[in-house]
Amino acid sequence: MKLVVGLGNPGRKYQQTRHNVGFDVVTQLGRTCGDGKPKQNFQGEVLDAHVGGQRALLLCPHTYMNLSGGSVLAARDFYKISNEDLLIVCDDFNLPLGKLRFRSQGSAGGQKGLADTIRRLGVDKFSRLRIGVGQPPDRFDPADWVLSRFGKHEQAEIDAAIAIAADAVAHWAREGIESAMNQYNA
Repeated sequence: MKLVVGLGNPGRKYQQTRHNVGFDVVTQLGRTCGDGKPKQNFQGEVLDAHVGGQRALLLCPHTYMNLSGGSVLAARDFYKISNEDLLIVCDDFNLPLGKLRFRSQGSAGGQKGLADTIRRLGVDKFSRLRIGVGQPPDRFDPADWVLSRFGKHEQAEIDAAIAIAADAVAHWAREGIESAMNQYNA
């Protein structure tokens, strides 16, 4: 079984913000691959799914971004999912808008939800898919930037990236991280 976690912040206030692209990808997967209706569990919203021909649990933690690790840990441990079957999907303001980047391990790179997940799991060796939300303009606080909404001129590009990211997650589930990196990091 795979565990696919989209990072973001719960509530209407944060919908369609840069920080919530992880939620957006998992929501897209839920619409196309979900089995039934989402449930509240593991301090978040979970949905059983079949992604890339694999059984998967889709999780959107409702702990707020900076405390995502507790929700991930609870779901991973309850289902006894190995770290190689875990994928975290999150935003990255160090990547150009719409760019995707898979990694099999490594640092959080300043992404606080990813940092909390690494801290709570006690390892950094698990797959992650970062989605570029663009760099903050000069003198723009990065925290304010990731909580901002996409401009009209950016929306089509980020919508396309979310759709491609959902396909990329299915590829990861079916073919593994090395193949996903080769296919989507170009």
